[in-house]
Amino acid sequence: MFYLSTPTWYSEALLAIVIGFSLTLFLRRFTRIVSVVLSAKKDADFSLYPLAPRAWSFLWEVILQGKVIRQRPLPGLAHALVFWGFCAFGVVTLNHLASGFGLRFLDTNRGFGAFYYWFALVWAVMVAISIAGLAFRRFVIRPKWLEPLSIESGFIALLIFLLMATYIATLWLSEKSFAGQVNWWLHTLSLFIFLPLIPRTKHLHLVLSPAAVFLSRGGFSKIPPLVGDEDFGLATGKDITQLTALQAYSCVECGRCTEHCPANNTGKELNPKLIALGMRDYLNEYGPANDTPIVGATISQQAIFQCTTCGACEYQCPVGIEHLPIIIGLRRGEVNTGRWDDGYGTKLFLHLEKNGNAMGFAQSERERFIAKQQLPVFDGSQEYCLWLGCMGGYDPNGREIVSAFAEVMRHLGTSFGVLKKERCTGDPARRLGNDLVFQQLAEANLEVLKKSGVKKLVSVCPHCVRTIAEDWREFGAEVEIEHHTEFMARHVARLPAEKSRETVVYHDPCYLGRYRGVFDEPRELIGRSARVVEAPRSRERSFCCGAGGGLAFLGEEHGTRVNEARATELAATGADTVGTACPFCGSMFRDALKGVSLTPPKLLDVAQIVAAAIRGGTGHWSL
Repeated sequence: MFYLSTPTWYSEALLAIVIGFSLTLFLRRFTRIVSVVLSAKKDADFSLYPLAPRAWSFLWEVILQGKVIRQRPLPGLAHALVFWGFCAFGVVTLNHLASGFGLRFLDTNRGFGAFYYWFALVWAVMVAISIAGLAFRRFVIRPKWLEPLSIESGFIALLIFLLMATYIATLWLSEKSFAGQVNWWLHTLSLFIFLPLIPRTKHLHLVLSPAAVFLSRGGFSKIPPLVGDEDFGLATGKDITQLTALQAYSCVECGRCTEHCPANNTGKELNPKLIALGMRDYLNEYGPANDTPIVGATISQQAIFQCTTCGACEYQCPVGIEHLPIIIGLRRGEVNTGRWDDGYGTKLFLHLEKNGNAMGFAQSERERFIAKQQLPVFDGSQEYCLWLGCMGGYDPNGREIVSAFAEVMRHLGTSFGVLKKERCTGDPARRLGNDLVFQQLAEANLEVLKKSGVKKLVSVCPHCVRTIAEDWREFGAEVEIEHHTEFMARHVARLPAEKSRETVVYHDPCYLGRYRGVFDEPRELIGRSARVVEAPRSRERSFCCGAGGGLAFLGEEHGTRVNEARATELAATGADTVGTACPFCGSMFRDALKGVSLTPPKLLDVAQIVAAAIRGGTGHWSL
């Protein structure tokens, strides 16, 4: 601790003026932001309960800085040390200001005061080193996702460094000396210059992000339901909710979302960071009670429809921003108000409405496949209903996966059947923002499931699993569903285990990995008959295949195709086979692998690998 040794009436008056001026500037801007957030539309589906998951998220992500450190270990630890150091300095700051009025409550010469002086000193050294390292990274190394260069960030880093340096200087400066008094005032001015800058810069996250984390929707990419006939999604300022506004103002501009975005990584316009900042810019310029369309004012329509909904941005964000509900909300606004005019999108929606599948095939095509493969029809007596989905019912490669999985189920002696008629779950319509088509499909399917007496579903498509398990809940769905890799992993002890020299690089599908948390099960299944190798980006950091968010059914991409970028990465591992667990991923990689390698690796779903092992080894892997 260090003190203003002999406060006088004029030094106290000067300190009071400095504090008052700084607080006034801080509150003037901060109260305006709070007012904007509170005046936004209430989130109709928001509930504080249950509190336990919120408390855990707050502890892990805010107090322990777990997400910050885990996703970027070195800079994350540096950020965490700065945060923890500021927490430790709370008592120091209070005592520092009290000493300016002759009211200090800690004595550095004995007892707890002496302990805390040295405790804070250790933190001051760590914070000074950390902030210097972060400044060097931002202004010298300059990772592209931190662009543009921010002079404000450099100035604030300097202020933080001065706060720590002036505290460390008390080791050599007497509090009664002139230099000691100058040091005291330098520390004070650094503190109160920093304070009013907080609500005017990205450092506003210091105040708002704890609330954003605690008040998040409580589920990965949880899309809020539309409420009433007048709710069209995020169309204008009047549609922006309090949670969306809070998250927009919480952005720390760290660029983690940009770094992992497949669209941005392949030269497209979409930058998830700019979606959050665009929402913030809209609120600053127009406010939440405005009829000006959001898209076109501060956010690009092309950008929001380049999103694959892979969730990498939301998974990485350390301050609680839920990018996907925002992006899908903006898509809703464009689709439901008729501002999105895309030929491929219109054709997709027509296929879904008329034919009940995304490809536009007649139902008879699916019936012929069922008959050819002799798949039993679900009659209520079987334990499982095997949900085919659009890809499993109509796509040739998806059908191969279904056939292989049916072979595995028969080997296990599991009774199952498929529905006579099955419509698309509505996943592409939901992710592209067409809630009317999504609702029609969901309700029609739920009626069929109810009449058929289905209790348990299993599917080869993680998109179907996600939509049925989560999105259909809006319409009262209570059916149990799991992915085929989860099903097979539960019966792994009854499956063959004869390892070959074959190597398989497993691609984590976004909707199975980040969305559902299934990472180990597919690797365990593959590992029984082959050696699993990892791609540079795998598990939680897996790179998207490019099919999600309805993009598999839209037109050509701008820049490099996402599937080609990922296929290049997978082929470069030198593995004999690329393993997948999603028919969309398989479809995207089938042609891409041929284009990136003269001798492309085989491409097989986990079900095909397991089925081949049942038949008698890797000699059948050429399915």
